[in-house]
Amino acid sequence: PNKEGYFGRYGGVYVDDTLKQAMAEITEAYFTICKSRKFIAELRRIRKEFQGRPTPISHLERLSNSLGNVQLYVKREDLNHTGAHKINNVLGQALLAKKMGKKRIIAETGAGQHGVASATAAALMGLECVVFMGEEDTIRQALNVYRMRLLGAEVIPVTSGTATLKDAVNEAMIEWTRRIHDTHYCIGSAMGPHPFPQMVRDFQAVISKEIKEQIIEKEGRLPDAVIACVGGGSNAIGTFYNFIEDKDVRLIGCEAAGRGIDTFETAATVATGKVGIFHGMKSYFCQDEYGQIAPVYSISAGLDYPGVGPEHANLHDMGRAEYVPITDDEAVDAFEYLARMEGIIPAIESAHAIAYARKLAPTMDKDQILDNNNEEYDPEIYTLTDEDGNELHFALLGTLENEGNMYKALIPVNENGEEESEEYVILKCTVDENGEDMLETIEDDDEFEKIADIFDDEFADIFYDDVD
Repeated sequence: PNKEGYFGRYGGVYVDDTLKQAMAEITEAYFTICKSRKFIAELRRIRKEFQGRPTPISHLERLSNSLGNVQLYVKREDLNHTGAHKINNVLGQALLAKKMGKKRIIAETGAGQHGVASATAAALMGLECVVFMGEEDTIRQALNVYRMRLLGAEVIPVTSGTATLKDAVNEAMIEWTRRIHDTHYCIGSAMGPHPFPQMVRDFQAVISKEIKEQIIEKEGRLPDAVIACVGGGSNAIGTFYNFIEDKDVRLIGCEAAGRGIDTFETAATVATGKVGIFHGMKSYFCQDEYGQIAPVYSISAGLDYPGVGPEHANLHDMGRAEYVPITDDEAVDAFEYLARMEGIIPAIESAHAIAYARKLAPTMDKDQILDNNNEEYDPEIYTLTDEDGNELHFALLGTLENEGNMYKALIPVNENGEEESEEYVILKCTVDENGEDMLETIEDDDEFEKIADIFDDEFADIFYDDVD
């Protein structure tokens, strides 16, 4: 997104004054702490030793043969600790909250997986945890409610509105305004005010990073299509992100059509929604004839949301991603079919993607590859050219916004990303006459000293102790 948090015309920060300070605090922390090498190294360790990454991809041989001999793979996010992709995002946000000095996290949940992941991360990091869950969802996901409470979280059933995910988000945001000083809102999807959509996407992008590496290892090339279910969109944007620039790879999001997009009992936002503003962002939302947020329905509690994240809205408008509706009946049939054919019992959310794969596969050529989901957050590497034309490589240590300008602290590395010096350099982000982003040295001595002091003082615990 741009600096204001817009993906095209979608996104932004539509919150009241009470939350603007909190959003500014999170934005600054995200672009400094989360971009640092120390944070990335710690998150990598937790993902490997506690979460169980990387998760494998499984070749669905019997299902592939039954669908016309395409090659169908599934990314096994069910093998994460807690059983879903939600833990990718939550561990990152909980670690950030701890480094920000917060004592408590709150979360919303629909199917319960984000609530379980939040409770798990809070227990790991010694944080209090409160989860808001629609009363309707607490009934149909009673086992996950038990798991959250077992992990030490307080679960608050929400009875307002339709008593589902939308209303849980509402209550979580209201609670956040009461306890901003010591509480971080660990939002579960790639939605809400900036920087949440970007932050959640970046933590979930590990999915597509691994898929890309694993499918090339197995097949020697990229897939022809990548398919994922879409509610708010964290699973799908994590699955799509590292393929967005690969124009030959189709990106297909499967929405919950419920009982059909020609009925009122649907949650297919892109298929039936209109542009609006809700939950702090501009995007597509299911709306009634008066422009109010409409009640939505899906058999899947995790897709039972009346909107979609802003990056998905932009990908749709650009024509880069396709969004297709899948009904309850189609999802249930696919759920049972995958279990019988491959011995994998998917979430009903993921079954929406399996359902579309069954539709798409017969139209594809033999041996085309479909990848379905049931980066690691690597440091950015910059290649700069000096005045003699020599290429110099740098890894990003941290980013700072000050008085409307953006600065980056970089440390020299070799072509393999290995450090070559303990001294870091500071460069200013500018835009050239063609609108391209540039990095340049800071010419003004006073400006340089000021920014260097801020980096040294504010981020000393992020950088190495002996950096000059």
